[in-house]
Amino acid sequence: MEKIKVTLPYGRETVEVTIPRKNLIGVYSPKDVAAVADVKQEVIRAVNNPIGAKPLRELVTGAKKAVIVADDNTRLTPTDKIIPVLLDEMNAAGIKDEQVTVIIALGTHRFMSNEEIMAKFGEETVKRVTIKNHDFKNPEALIDLGKTPNGTSIWVNREAYEADFKIGVGSIVPHHIPGFAGGAKIVQPGISGEQTTAETHLLSVRAPRSYLGIEDNPVRRELNMIARQIGMNTIFNTVLNRHGEVVGAFFGDLEEAFKEGVKLAKDVYAVEIPEEADIVLASSHPCDLEFWQAHKTLYPSDLAVKAGGTIIVVTPCYEGVAVMHADILDITHYSSQALWKLVNEKKLPDEVAAALAIAWAQVKEREDVYIVSHGIKDEDAQKLGFTPFASAQAAVDAALARYGENAKITVLTHAPDMLPVINRTY
Repeated sequence: MEKIKVTLPYGRETVEVTIPRKNLIGVYSPKDVAAVADVKQEVIRAVNNPIGAKPLRELVTGAKKAVIVADDNTRLTPTDKIIPVLLDEMNAAGIKDEQVTVIIALGTHRFMSNEEIMAKFGEETVKRVTIKNHDFKNPEALIDLGKTPNGTSIWVNREAYEADFKIGVGSIVPHHIPGFAGGAKIVQPGISGEQTTAETHLLSVRAPRSYLGIEDNPVRRELNMIARQIGMNTIFNTVLNRHGEVVGAFFGDLEEAFKEGVKLAKDVYAVEIPEEADIVLASSHPCDLEFWQAHKTLYPSDLAVKAGGTIIVVTPCYEGVAVMHADILDITHYSSQALWKLVNEKKLPDEVAAALAIAWAQVKEREDVYIVSHGIKDEDAQKLGFTPFASAQAAVDAALARYGENAKITVLTHAPDMLPVINRTY
């Protein structure tokens, strides 16, 4: 029997599996789109070609205080290349570096260390401006701006809100909650309070399946309203290829620039697959730090697998399940219906974790999940409702044995950033 050797990213390493050719539908990755020749020049080009907005120099003129809200080290956005160009433009408009603060849009992630900040933002940015971690749990660092017309609480970073000018810096990739990351997501959950994040995350799981790849949806509309409410009207977003290289940059209006970026993101991340598989083997790369990030592997896999099939998640999870939400392991054995009951009865203090537990339960109620991870203990994998395996090969062999000699398997090499398209229109 002819077999195919498949190599999967596994954090900073790789793992190999062999799969019988007759069982393999295909190995899929984001498209290998060519990177721009010079990132700095692409940033300058984007800034000089605003989409639905005035040039940056005009937007920032007269500001006494400016804030750049930028994504954290769970994202690959080259902030070290982008922010110096933005600062130079602000300088040209009369805004000095000491008038600018960078706030790291951590959402509910842990603080970044000084070493991580240096690696992410680069020596030039670190030397030129103050960089702060957003603290979603500190009431003193937040401000209450009431509610959106749909009733979502608006708790956001006070310093960002009070700045005369603010710009969000991030990247556009498919995302299970607002359809695509980027745009207003830099505000919610990026620099929001826990209550606001809980409410938007719970909104996302009112649908039976994730909003992955659906550009216009109830969550995205709430995010836009929240961002507009705090005056975050301007963004700088990149689209990256599977190597983390910039293939395009978009500067301008919160929604208009984002929409243009989504067009390119679909070209890069959408993959056409001829049929649903019995088994999907999926790497969590580049979301490898902890399962709080690696869970994004589930939703593209869910689109590519048959109901009643099996998803195999291959992920290092260097920091375990969830550094900032460790109690999630106490609730992941519940069904989605039981979790909603607990949420409605106000019995779960961490509603952000509850929302993700519901999302995971929705997937588990359609498919089985195997996991291969040296960073997650077997007992914790079982609490998550997953079946642990010591190796990717062992997991694949078990799944193939389960579904028989005609089982079909699809491989997703960078699952969190992928948008499988199987007889669906996005």
